[in-house]
Amino acid sequence: MTGCYSPIQGVRAHQVIAKQPIRVGQKVDAVVNTDIRQSTMRNHTATHLLHAGLREVLGKHVKQAGSLVAPNHLRFDFSHFTGVEDEELQDIEDMINKEVLRNQKVETITDVPIDEAINKYHAMALFGEKYGDKVRVVKIGDFSTELCGGTHTLATGEIGLIKILKEGSVSSGVRRIEAVTGEGSLKHFRNDHELESVVASLTSKEADSPADALRAELDRRDAEIKRLARELDQARMKSASSSVASASDNVKEVHGVKVLAHRVDNLDRPQMRTLIDQLRNKLGSGVVVVGSASNGNVSLIAGVTKDLTSRIQAGKVVGTIAEKVGGKGGGRPDLAEAGGKNPEALDSALADVYKVVELLLE
Repeated sequence: MTGCYSPIQGVRAHQVIAKQPIRVGQKVDAVVNTDIRQSTMRNHTATHLLHAGLREVLGKHVKQAGSLVAPNHLRFDFSHFTGVEDEELQDIEDMINKEVLRNQKVETITDVPIDEAINKYHAMALFGEKYGDKVRVVKIGDFSTELCGGTHTLATGEIGLIKILKEGSVSSGVRRIEAVTGEGSLKHFRNDHELESVVASLTSKEADSPADALRAELDRRDAEIKRLARELDQARMKSASSSVASASDNVKEVHGVKVLAHRVDNLDRPQMRTLIDQLRNKLGSGVVVVGSASNGNVSLIAGVTKDLTSRIQAGKVVGTIAEKVGGKGGGRPDLAEAGGKNPEALDSALADVYKVVELLLE
């Protein structure tokens, strides 16, 4: 394994991690991994085309703000004030792939005086980079000219194809594009083809594209899920409301106050509040506590008719009961809510409602 770095300007040093001991004076053969080198060259040359394409489509204010050239992908950061629209990305992708299909020669001009590189070749220089008196110019036809010391393909056709994967924000005023070339593009299109086959198996209606077909199918299924959820909520509420008639069997008088504790599982908070109103109306005057367990959680709501709130408050009732199911809560004197994490204790907690109310009324 090796790593390349520049200890001083103009000098490249390679750090080698040997697989076996080596000693000073020994001769070694340095061999470049051809596949890795060629993949890196394709991605590096593609960044030059991408830079030029961004400036052509978005404007000359675009400047490179960082980049990563790896064997399997490329990443390019650039200055721009807003997100790049999908249509703009497509225009850029079309433009730079036309340069690939033209198989433009990639010229490398070495030992060019810096003034000549800037004024004659109009080469792009990176902000913040330090350049010597003489520089290396990489020129791709009339499309791209940059100062660069990296390795490149001999012609753009060797890149294969440039596929932009995504674009996003890095920081304020800096955007990032990620892309693949060569075998990376082939792998990407194979994955897309596999996904297209899955989409085709899920959708029956014809559409302009697999993406449109998938969106339509997801919208249809989402609507169906919402419809079924509404029907389930209605069924649960109907079942809970029908239990109001039998709930009167649990009504007890405590110090002259009617008290009712009632359990109905799998109701959400709005449905429980509706049920509380129904039960209070049925009692006319009294205290009602409803408990519900769902997905390992407990919901409790206490309701007190307004004629009794001076004697007993819903918040004190529900707060005490909530402790028994590992929770806490509170609210208005006439209506208060609580939650808990121990559904196993819900029946016991509801059974204690009558005792809790008795203690609070004393």
